[in-house]
Amino acid sequence: MKFKHQNQQTPEINLVPMMDVIMTILVFFILVSMTLTSSKSVDATLPSTDKGVNSKTTSDPLIIGMTRGGQVEINNATVTETQIAQQVAAYFQRNPQGAIVLKADKSLPYEKVVQTLGVLRDVGGDRISLAIE
Repeated sequence: MKFKHQNQQTPEINLVPMMDVIMTILVFFILVSMTLTSSKSVDATLPSTDKGVNSKTTSDPLIIGMTRGGQVEINNATVTETQIAQQVAAYFQRNPQGAIVLKADKSLPYEKVVQTLGVLRDVGGDRISLAIE
């Protein structure tokens, strides 16, 4: 029995689809890396006190002060974190559209201000303004 002798050609690997996949992955990683690093390398001038002032004022904002020592005061009385939460919740029950103004001393560490903002956010204080001079 004789078998037909076929032309034996060496198989070729088609590289075009593989190159398309590799280029797509490369473009993806380039775009992701550019978006992650662009926020760190932006040279921006922040607005001064003249700019960005909210012209709409609330009638009775709750003013929370932070002293140089890191103590939090509401209505000239020193309060703890739990008392802050209670007083802010009571304020929002009386005035649902009210706002909070946080007056922090400029020499106060940023971490203390962020902790106080976190307490206010947990209570539901999403309308918080930082006082500037």
